[in-house]
Amino acid sequence: MTTDDDATADADAVAETRAARDADPAAAPRPGLELPPLTLPITRTLIVSGAIASRDYQDVHHDAEAAGEKGSPDIFMNILTTNGLVGRYLTDHFGARSVLRKVAIRLGAPNYPGDTMVLRGTITDVDGSTVQVRVVGANGLGNHVTGTVTVELAAVAR
Repeated sequence: MTTDDDATADADAVAETRAARDADPAAAPRPGLELPPLTLPITRTLIVSGAIASRDYQDVHHDAEAAGEKGSPDIFMNILTTNGLVGRYLTDHFGARSVLRKVAIRLGAPNYPGDTMVLRGTITDVDGSTVQVRVVGANGLGNHVTGTVTVELAAVAR
């Protein structure tokens, strides 16, 4: 369940990403091209709902007291939610019909409630309709996620 504020923030972030992409529709993907950033508020609702949606019932993703007993200052986001947000970032940019062919990510600094994560991407390779993107998601503690994603563009996506 999301709150109205969460839904509004999500809708605003998607609109901002699409507007930046559409500002220069003639810009073809090319190595070195930086994608517009996507800023995501990290809320308790996002962390808990992402864990539940991915069937990750580890207490550190929904129970602050249990997380504290295990040495964490609060609940924190799981990798499956992060993976989904990386995918959303790229399909928001390249279009819903693009296909993520390979996602190779690594977690770093945890995403805790009350922080903000900014996803950024840089195209590192283009081979026909296939684009490779280096992705970094940073929060107030450092890089939460780093990795490379291979995207097949919508023109040939099935």
